[in-house]
Amino acid sequence: MYQSRCRLSIVLILSAITVVGSGTSHAHADEAPTGPLALVIQPLLDSHVMVGAVMLVADRDNVLDVESVGYASISTKEPMRANDLFWIASMSKSMTATAFMTLVDEGKVNIDDPVEKYLPEFKGQQVVEPNDKDHPHPPRHPITIKEILSHTSGMVLASEKTLKRYNDLKQDVAEYASVPLHREPGTKYEYNNDGINTAGRIIEVVSGMPYADFIQKRLFDPLEMTDTTFWPTEEQARRLAHSVRLNADKTDFVENKFDKDLTANVIAKFSKGVIVPEPMFADIGLGVATDYANHYAMPAGGIYSTAADVGRLCQMLLNGGVYHAKRLLSEKAIAQMTSSQTGDVPVSPQEAYGLGWSVKLRDDEGPSVGSFGHRGARRTAMWVDPKNQLAMVVLVERMDMPGNDQKKLYSTFMKTAIEKYGKKGN
Repeated sequence: MYQSRCRLSIVLILSAITVVGSGTSHAHADEAPTGPLALVIQPLLDSHVMVGAVMLVADRDNVLDVESVGYASISTKEPMRANDLFWIASMSKSMTATAFMTLVDEGKVNIDDPVEKYLPEFKGQQVVEPNDKDHPHPPRHPITIKEILSHTSGMVLASEKTLKRYNDLKQDVAEYASVPLHREPGTKYEYNNDGINTAGRIIEVVSGMPYADFIQKRLFDPLEMTDTTFWPTEEQARRLAHSVRLNADKTDFVENKFDKDLTANVIAKFSKGVIVPEPMFADIGLGVATDYANHYAMPAGGIYSTAADVGRLCQMLLNGGVYHAKRLLSEKAIAQMTSSQTGDVPVSPQEAYGLGWSVKLRDDEGPSVGSFGHRGARRTAMWVDPKNQLAMVVLVERMDMPGNDQKKLYSTFMKTAIEKYGKKGN
């Protein structure tokens, strides 16, 4: 059982955010947690739900609370700190969609446009359904931008083993286009990285700049997201929260070590001489070398960030698209992006899906109906709750967290945040 650990590094982020309220904890790493969020999360550490977390709660203008608890690394017993870096995985989808909607605001693209309008390689795609492979046929309509951003396009799934992967967005998307659709567009929700990556490629074609440069210019820089990146530096990698999983007999956590079989020669070959911080190999594996070497930024899941940076994005959306008196996105674009875009196609009893964002249909985890957010593969999460006028971020790094434990984590954190800080607005 893990010792109670709680430590905040508020000083490190005061230059970028304002922290107010009485819920901010200043416990030392070897002291029991005292903050309201850490107090309710600590039992989940003790019962082996996870080993550490950073939690942030904000309203439109201020960060109300930032707390950290547990370990960033169980192998070194390094305590979790408020400015630790996390791979936020599929939360990247929401950031990509938010950047994409700035082009919609400018009238340069419409979400109902067919993808082939911007990417001609998608023209002439056929549908080859799994139960009728001998009868390919044209789709009832070409896939649309709305469908690739809402996981209803019918495109080849990212899990398809026959897909060639190039670590180059243009080539990867051309590969998707070369494969037939496996169902009629708009008929089923299927979570799919390939659709979001295709949206990233449309960004490049429409804007005339690389996707990574565009999202940096339109989102990361204006929101002062200085720790949000596809390629962490040496300094950032030293703050990386390390992912864990249960051991073979499920009695304790072990840290994931994906670099144990890597040699210097293998790393040099795949990184093409580009320096990759050592912690990245242990936590992600050899594939990260090709990302650094090719300067590859994956729109569907390649982003690393901190609670403070993710919180700024959520605050901007909670504030109707405005950050520090500057409008980044229209209220109309936010409403379109964060409302159900799947029509009659069901997603789950609890949630619908907008454009890169999940939308709450029930308040089972705490956020009110209509709240929007996203989760990542290692159980990071962010939610924006306009009714309660809160933005909530919880960052953890566990690869094998089952559904019941996820429910405990999210509902415990968010219900506590809403009870203590929610304003019950209109």
